[in-house]
Amino acid sequence: MHVTRLYSGEDGESHFEDLEIEVGGDAEIGRLSSPIAATGLIFRETAPDYDYNWHNAPQRQYILMLDGSVDITVGSGETRRLNTGDILLCEDTTGRGHVSRAVDGKPRRSVFITLE
Repeated sequence: MHVTRLYSGEDGESHFEDLEIEVGGDAEIGRLSSPIAATGLIFRETAPDYDYNWHNAPQRQYILMLDGSVDITVGSGETRRLNTGDILLCEDTTGRGHVSRAVDGKPRRSVFITLE
């Protein structure tokens, strides 16, 4: 299962990395990953004009995109668009952080799963 990781590098800038979460087994209910401990669950709706300049993730967290899209820009200038169904692992809790912007003037719904 594909996950986009957003992390702080030694240069003080945020970067992207592509990860694959291994799922396996052949259970009747499907293929599963190993459990990941979580500390909380937050539901979020973001306005169509959302434009949040440089900021850090407040804590390590997964963001599951339920509906809508967001453009995220890191220090190198690279921008990635996350769409419905995408998964983001935010770990850029230090450094300059990243920029998040709404796409096409549409609202977004997501779930944050907070980690230790």
